[in-house]
Amino acid sequence: MSTKPKTPFPPDFLWGAATASYQIEGSPLADGAGPGIWHRFSHTPGRTSNGDSGDIACDHYHRFRDDVALMRDLGLRAYRFGIAWTRIYPEGKGRVNQAGLDFYRRLLDELHAAGIQPLVTLYHWDLPAALDDLGGWLNRDVASWFAEYATTVYRAFDDRVPMWVTLNEPWVVTDGGYLHGVLAPGHRNHFEAPIATHNLMRAHGAALAAYRAVGKNQIGTVVNLEPKYPASQSDEDLAATRRSHAYMNEQYLDPLFRGSYPDEVVKMFGEAWPKLPSSDFDSIRQPIDFLGINYYKRSVVRNDPQQVIERASHVPQPDAIRTTLDWELYPAGLTDILVWVKERYGDLPLYVTENGAAFYDPPSAVDGAVDDPLRVHYLQTHIAAVGEAIRRGVNMRGYFVWSLLDNYEWSHGYSKRFGIVHVDYATQKRTIKSSGRWYGEMIRGNGIR
Repeated sequence: MSTKPKTPFPPDFLWGAATASYQIEGSPLADGAGPGIWHRFSHTPGRTSNGDSGDIACDHYHRFRDDVALMRDLGLRAYRFGIAWTRIYPEGKGRVNQAGLDFYRRLLDELHAAGIQPLVTLYHWDLPAALDDLGGWLNRDVASWFAEYATTVYRAFDDRVPMWVTLNEPWVVTDGGYLHGVLAPGHRNHFEAPIATHNLMRAHGAALAAYRAVGKNQIGTVVNLEPKYPASQSDEDLAATRRSHAYMNEQYLDPLFRGSYPDEVVKMFGEAWPKLPSSDFDSIRQPIDFLGINYYKRSVVRNDPQQVIERASHVPQPDAIRTTLDWELYPAGLTDILVWVKERYGDLPLYVTENGAAFYDPPSAVDGAVDDPLRVHYLQTHIAAVGEAIRRGVNMRGYFVWSLLDNYEWSHGYSKRFGIVHVDYATQKRTIKSSGRWYGEMIRGNGIR
């Protein structure tokens, strides 16, 4: 007589935490590095909360050994981090900065010594400013620039990096950076947005082809997904929900797996949608080894003709727990979106590469502790949602909390805290929060806590 296992997570399930280079490293111009678009954006008055920048952030550039020791204390099996393009190529292309490669080599060596598997992201939103001056993601040459940078990093580190990610959340890069202007480089132009989208996808394809030529391990990409639910069953709200779903959830996955953009997205942009060479999709559609999915919230959608492109808006739900970013806690949406990915795109290995919540934490630890019960609840319910996806046949391979550390939260500056490790920005003192202790115990139980 067989017994049902206590946990749906396989023994080799990869439990980790994630960060991004500009959000934690600080010292963006140290040791020969060049400025990126986030250095430029954050130093432009009025762009970020309180004028905050990533100049210091968590000072991980100098404190990485201590941070790896914290990861070991937590029991992390894996660590997802980003490489700053501008540390490797200060001008974006041409001249390689050896000091930048040396920094990441030291970090990788430290992780290896701690028995923590790295998952490395090549692009987490921070384009070299010198390339932005040449058009950035609006210039078709950006695909070859990205492949040049990627190849240099592959050759330097593929012997110690088993998993690579080309892009993090291209939807956010385009929607925030080129359509609504709230993120770097701060453009607001609906004619630019689809050009940036396509060049991001072409850059992914170029970096993927470059890896197949020189790499020996696994490579994939990461998208942020958000399940959409209609506010009512009216024809207008159902149509708005379909548009919103295509815009956010299908716009970047359909080219990867189906070789075309969704018809709804093309129609939404209308005359702003460019003519695209069909040959581009041969590169974009190359097979990947895994897909990373970042999930934070759902959206309940109603028709809204006043909104650009999607003509849809979100309806806040009553009595819901919300984060300090006003994001609703809805773990069932994570199960729904993971099942949807399998049903639409096939049985690809999937990782939740970001999942977490910004709740209020004090600037400094109180009596040496930071208690964050809402974040513990968030992690408990969302990890259970991943387990439910496994029970429903989804090929889940790992889960990464966002974020390891409280950090620079882009245009929100230091006003929002996601970390399972608290950072006192005045002193840089780290304190593992109750959510971090809970997560570490859960890892040791492989899903049971």
